[in-house]
Amino acid sequence: MTKLKSILFVFIFLLFSLFGYMKLGNKSINDLMLNVFSWVKKIKGNAVNLDGIDETSRSLVNHDIWTELLQKYVTDGGQVNYKGFIEEQAKMDQYLNLISDTPPGSNWSETDKIAYWINAYNAFTVKLIMDNYPLKSIKDIGDGMPMINSSWDIKFFKIGDVDFDLNTIEHEILRKKFEEPRIHFAINCASFSCPKLRNEAFESNRLNQQLEEQAKEFINNPDKNIINKEETKLSKIFSWFETDFTKKTTIKTFIKQYHSAFNDQNDIQYIGYIWTLNE
Repeated sequence: MTKLKSILFVFIFLLFSLFGYMKLGNKSINDLMLNVFSWVKKIKGNAVNLDGIDETSRSLVNHDIWTELLQKYVTDGGQVNYKGFIEEQAKMDQYLNLISDTPPGSNWSETDKIAYWINAYNAFTVKLIMDNYPLKSIKDIGDGMPMINSSWDIKFFKIGDVDFDLNTIEHEILRKKFEEPRIHFAINCASFSCPKLRNEAFESNRLNQQLEEQAKEFINNPDKNIINKEETKLSKIFSWFETDFTKKTTIKTFIKQYHSAFNDQNDIQYIGYIWTLNE
């Protein structure tokens, strides 16, 4: 009986500690799980060594090749012609090599860096699909636990001679280093429920305009969110990354600035995510 009480006490202590951590740090269950997975990844020696990137002064990347490919093989609605990309393998490799060989420099502005990392994420996601095509879903590629052995944890490319995966770009760089929730409408996971793959590269001098357009298009897309006077059903992106959207405001306030029919008196529900390929 004494042993059972001790176990119960430890459980209650851990539960309250967890609640305190989440409350004080404005963390969600998803944040906690991502931190746990990240910790396991480090213990297993699978974490990307970001210190290995030499951030010296260097020239900006020209993203014109990426824009050329996107305009040829991505529709305005975000449907991707992966067969077309495969036929342009040489040009795709030219751009990917440019991204790999030119990590952000110390002389780059914040918008230079954000645009670079969004384009890198999207271009290497397309490359991942190209390398495994045909397939029904990007999730068919990975094999294992999320954030450890998933499709987004495969180290299939390099940035500045450092082996990289997609999760590191999203969670360790874009989400952690930049307080910009609109990146969630710019990076594309090659799936139906994702925000559309924009058919032009993100550019530093137009980044704010492009992110605003992506946010408005995604939030007003009835395939991704159902918003009207009677109900509010949002993409799970707003649930998974709630704390990214609530650092400076609330989810409801964030949605309201992009959707005229949003009724902030409605309870928020979340829509199941469809991982079918976005082709």
